[in-house]
Amino acid sequence: MPAPSVEQAWLQLVRARVDASLAELLELPDEARLDIRWTEALGHVREYVARPTWRMRPALLLAGYCLARGSASVPAGLWRFAAGLELLHAFAAIHDDAAEQSVVRRGGLTLHHLLAPGATGQHLSVVIGDHLFALAMETLLGSELPGATQASQYFLKLGRYSAVGRYAELARGGALLGPGGVLRAWRQARLRMVREGLASALVCGAMLAGADAELRMRLARVGCHVGLAHELREELRGLFGETRGAGQAPRCDFLQGRRTFPVAAAWSRALPEARRELEALWSLPAERRDELALGRVRRLVEESGGRSATENLVTRASHGAVLALAELPNPNGLRELVQSLIGQLAHRIV
Repeated sequence: MPAPSVEQAWLQLVRARVDASLAELLELPDEARLDIRWTEALGHVREYVARPTWRMRPALLLAGYCLARGSASVPAGLWRFAAGLELLHAFAAIHDDAAEQSVVRRGGLTLHHLLAPGATGQHLSVVIGDHLFALAMETLLGSELPGATQASQYFLKLGRYSAVGRYAELARGGALLGPGGVLRAWRQARLRMVREGLASALVCGAMLAGADAELRMRLARVGCHVGLAHELREELRGLFGETRGAGQAPRCDFLQGRRTFPVAAAWSRALPEARRELEALWSLPAERRDELALGRVRRLVEESGGRSATENLVTRASHGAVLALAELPNPNGLRELVQSLIGQLAHRIV
């Protein structure tokens, strides 16, 4: 078996250290005797948080820190801060799963399905999410890192912005199939990109290392280009059903009634007859959104140019990331590490 590449070894190290920090944080001995039902729920939470993933947010956090410092040496508190970011992401994912009534997350049942049937499970999972948010804040601010408060405020401010986008998305059911729909879908894609936390993790790492405003801005450009390319790829996979990576179930945006950028782009380019058919298909009740209807939606989006338009934007964003990376300093080859990590994103291992 060939030896792992530098970035693969880095990801393995980050995953092991962050998983260990998460396990320690979720022991919670002070809650052990509060309620037997709570103890049982925490068992599900520990399993949910520990499910296999590449921990790309922590990897980018550490990469931003090391790039700003010019050294691969990191303080112990940075691992706790990275684990805190993962707890924040878990909180958001649990709430998203409840809102969308999702069934699968990272190869296992979503948390609300594990806790209880129906609405009760959804309500309980929202409470669990609130608990993880509190634990995440306790962890971030207790990391004892210089700049932890500033970095946490930055991450949370972006979280507020993405929550606005999430609210609008749930209220409207996604992008509008009509005039102005492409612009709205573009804005929603950008807000979903922010919600993933990839760009903000990279910038937070630099902030914790004491980077100046110019370097933080350069890293933000890199992260935003990469995050947008990743989000648009996810929207293509969500419609066309490509595999998303190890341990991740394919999603189907049409069956869930989620209107995304490829669909809005297709409608804006389609002939009147194709527009009417797209509108009719997306107006179908959930029980009639079957595989036959999905196949027709895919053909219409493909034939009307929605897929190619989205792919072109992915290419532009990826190229923008490469150009932004070239402007970064390269102490001890750390820029190459960041570039390799971004290459891993292109292979869908978030």
